[in-house]
Amino acid sequence: MRKTSYGLAVLCLSALLAACGGSPSKESTGEYIDDSVITTKVKSAFVQDKVVDAVEVKVDTFKGNVQLSGFADSQSEIERAAQIAAKVPGVKSVRNDLRLKPAAQ
Repeated sequence: MRKTSYGLAVLCLSALLAACGGSPSKESTGEYIDDSVITTKVKSAFVQDKVVDAVEVKVDTFKGNVQLSGFADSQSEIERAAQIAAKVPGVKSVRNDLRLKPAAQ
């Protein structure tokens, strides 16, 4: 009986610890809030900048990694957006997926 109880306790503890393990693809509530703050700060910095059109740039943040997407009028705007995002506190990396707007025909 004692071996069975001990084995059951070990099994329950193992299951509990496995359930507590973090998943690299999910965020905790704190990380989600931190990422929301980073996204807001990046967008705010774009609004204050005269080169980057904040309306055309989408900002997503996951675990401190910022992804920029959308369209820009020039290569310098694309580069400037990445520079601004990288300077925001809490940003670990910037993935710049901005594209040049197609030329009007």
